[in-house]
Amino acid sequence: MKTTIDFDIKKLIRPNIQNIQPYQSAREELNNKDSILLDANENPFPMGYNRYPDPLQRELKMAIGKWKNLSPENIFLGNGSDEIIDLLIRAFCIPGKDSVTVNVPTYGMYEVCAQINDAKVIKIELDEDFQINPQKILEKSKQAKIIFICSPNNPTGNLMQKSKVLDILENFQGILVIDEAYIDFSEDEGFIGKIKKYPNLIVLQTFSKARAMAGIRLGMGFMNADIVDILNKIKYPYNINQLSQQTALKTLQDNYLQYGVKAIQEQKKQLILQLRKLSKVQKIWPSDANFLLVQFQNHEEIFHFLNKEGIIVRNRSKEPNCEGCLRITVGKSIENETLIKKLEQFELIKNKCYEKNIIS
Repeated sequence: MKTTIDFDIKKLIRPNIQNIQPYQSAREELNNKDSILLDANENPFPMGYNRYPDPLQRELKMAIGKWKNLSPENIFLGNGSDEIIDLLIRAFCIPGKDSVTVNVPTYGMYEVCAQINDAKVIKIELDEDFQINPQKILEKSKQAKIIFICSPNNPTGNLMQKSKVLDILENFQGILVIDEAYIDFSEDEGFIGKIKKYPNLIVLQTFSKARAMAGIRLGMGFMNADIVDILNKIKYPYNINQLSQQTALKTLQDNYLQYGVKAIQEQKKQLILQLRKLSKVQKIWPSDANFLLVQFQNHEEIFHFLNKEGIIVRNRSKEPNCEGCLRITVGKSIENETLIKKLEQFELIKNKCYEKNIIS
C-alpha cells in the first residue's frame, strides 16, 4: 500500500474546538524581558518565582529545536506526554461519538485518556512477536480519529517494524501518534524526520526516561504547526512551570544522555545474562528500551515475594500474550544484583519445599 493521503485537519478537529476563543495571556506577546509587568496580578516582590512562566516555552523550544533539528513551531510541550495524549483526544474526538485505536498490549494511558473523554477504544492485539498488523489496523480504524502506536512498545520493549508503520501512515485519514518515550535506548532514529512529509504524524518523546528527568514532568510532541496551534488553544495557559523549563534547559547543556544510556544498556546486557541462569525464567523478550519483559514460572509468587523483599516490578501477566510476565526496569548495578540474589533465594526456597514434599 503506497497511497499518500490527502490530509485536511479541519475535517478532523472538533467543531467547538475549531471555533473556541482561547484564553489570552499578554505574556504570549512578550518579547522584552525588561518590560514592566503589570498585567497578571502577580506579587511584584522577587522571591525567585513570583512571575508566571513563559506560556509558550519559547527559549526551551528553541533549544529542543536545535537538538532535534526542527523548527520551534513544530514543537508542543506538555506536563508529561500524558497531557499531550489527553489534549489530542480532546481536540479531535467528539465525546460519545469518535474513537481511537490502540494496539494491545501497550501503554495504558491511551485507553484511560480516551475513556475520560468518552471516546470509544478500538483494541487490536499485536501478533505473537508483538508486532502490528497494518491491514487489520486500517480495516478496523476507518472511523477512528487517532491511532496510537508505541515504539519501542511498553510493556514489550520492542520496536515496531518501520515499513509497517509507514503503511499505516500513508493510508490513514486521521492522526497517527507514535509514542517514542524509549527511543533513546534504541539505535533506531525514530520518526521525527518524517514530520515535514506527513502532516498527520505526531511523535511523542519525553525527558522522563533517558534524560532521567521524570520528576519535572516534561513531554515533547513533534507535529505539524497547525496541530501545535490547536493544542495551544486548549492547553492550560501556564502548563509548564518555570522550574521544569529551567531544569530542562540545563539538562540539554550536559552530556548525561549519552553517558546514562550507555550505562543502562550495559546493565541490561548483564541483567539478561544473569536472568538466563535462573530456572524459573522461561523467556526474555528482546528489548530496545530500558526494561525487560520476562516470563516466569510461578510469576505471581515471585511478584509478591519481591514486593515483600522491597523490590517493586510490574505484573503484566493479564495483558494479551503476556501470560506469566513481569516487567523489570533496568536499575543500577547494585539494584540489579540485589534483584538476582532475591530471585536465586526464591528458587532455593521453592527447591527446598519441593524436596521436603517428596521426602514426606
